[in-house]
Amino acid sequence: MSVATATPADFKPEEKRVIFASSLGTVFEWYDFYLYATLAPFFAALFFPKGNDTAALLSAFATYAAGFLVRPFGALVFGRIGDIVGRKYTFLITIIFMGAATFAVGLLPTYESIGWLAPILLVSLRLVQGLALGGEYGGAATYVAEHAAENRRGYDTSWIQTTATLGFFLALMVILGCRVGMDAKDFVEWGWRIPFLVSLILLLFSVYIRLKLNESPVFLKIKSEGATSKAPLTESFGNWENGKIVLLALLGATAGQGVVWYTGQFYALFFLIITLKLDYQSAYILIAISLVIGTPFFIFFGWLSDKIGRKGIIMAGCLLAILTYFPLFKALTHYVNPQLEEATAKTPIVVSAADCNFHIFVGPWSRFSDCDKAKDFLTKQGISFKSVPAIEGKSVSVKIGDVQIDGWDQPKYAATLKAAGFPPSADKAQVNWFMTELILVIMVIYVTMVYGPIAAFLVELFPARIRYTSMSLPYHIGNGWFGGMLPLLATAMVAASGDIYYGLWYPIVVASMTLVIGTLFLKETRNQKLRVDL
Repeated sequence: MSVATATPADFKPEEKRVIFASSLGTVFEWYDFYLYATLAPFFAALFFPKGNDTAALLSAFATYAAGFLVRPFGALVFGRIGDIVGRKYTFLITIIFMGAATFAVGLLPTYESIGWLAPILLVSLRLVQGLALGGEYGGAATYVAEHAAENRRGYDTSWIQTTATLGFFLALMVILGCRVGMDAKDFVEWGWRIPFLVSLILLLFSVYIRLKLNESPVFLKIKSEGATSKAPLTESFGNWENGKIVLLALLGATAGQGVVWYTGQFYALFFLIITLKLDYQSAYILIAISLVIGTPFFIFFGWLSDKIGRKGIIMAGCLLAILTYFPLFKALTHYVNPQLEEATAKTPIVVSAADCNFHIFVGPWSRFSDCDKAKDFLTKQGISFKSVPAIEGKSVSVKIGDVQIDGWDQPKYAATLKAAGFPPSADKAQVNWFMTELILVIMVIYVTMVYGPIAAFLVELFPARIRYTSMSLPYHIGNGWFGGMLPLLATAMVAASGDIYYGLWYPIVVASMTLVIGTLFLKETRNQKLRVDL
């Protein structure tokens, strides 16, 4: 049977193997993602100097962020290889790099053993992982799409989009098993290594499965015709006709998709824990349930995109997010911490100061004024406040109801807030669990709308000879930079403005940009066959 005469029925068994093998690698990607995020507090104490716990924790999270920032560069490196050498072998290389780096983290000596070399090695391994991740998704999406029947491409690629949930649960189960099986001291000393070392099993299984796969039929065809690209980077980004589509894919699709994805899952989680003061266990359970309920909708919207088109579903998800994020997050406050809502309405808070700074990347270079300390404290209590010019002769003054406190005085702030009825934590007896879960599920549905069809949409935008390179870069910038920076930027915006909901303007503005640009300038791709021409 030749590739040119293959029918959808011919591809069906191969499609199943391709979906399984490709998705397995993406599960591994998310396993690593959630593993490091969950264990970052342990890394802060083990891999960075003691003496300043906050600085150590921020350094651990900065190391985590390094993997995000380097992903587009991985897209360029491995995208080029994928368009020249082939899809199968390229994302086989990425999973080996990613698995080896993850395994190596479990073998690292700590700061106490080798000093500053420990965090240097840790950052280096995170950079290797980030580069590998940059090549993994584009390879998996391209490979699955090029095997899929023309009328099932959205459905087939949507399976890849479900794997974040599987990776999350896998990481949690491995960590939970370790923590239940040993005491806390042993886990801090050596038990945290086990989840990273276990990744070797995933790596070997993934490599074994992928080695049994055949190369993409589309790539084989263009290779047999001598039509592969000799310079995919130049053709993708040096050629304005294609470069324009790359830019439109970023601004008109993946940027909005990225911020909706991170708002509906990560920012919602942080909002529950940090702003609304819900305990960690309850917050994680709520988010986990919303992911379980929402996951089948990735498949549904992928399938639906085969029937009615990709672009409309993605744009509808962005539009719903734009219109409803403010009321949804305000409803979360109402149903999770009604005491906080009531206290905020009864007791206005005003911060009078002049020497205030906008902090994003915090480090040894950062200077925190009394204004910054006061605003940071109030923000971490989940409290909204109004900022006004400084009172002459005073660095900062905080007025809580009728009580005015001059200068930075955290104990007095805390005592006054408690007397005014601001709760130190959410009262679980007052949480409306059903309504809270419903709101979280709605936001995850938005995630599935923008994310379910995106792989097929991106693949169909570009010709086969430069598809891997062209689709990977806008995806990883949209998700890694626009989306990955959301929690950090939104938190900084909240602290600067004094409004606990102000950070939502970031995803709303980005999603609005995507809605306008995507609607006006991006074409629908559902009926486009995967091109093998020049």
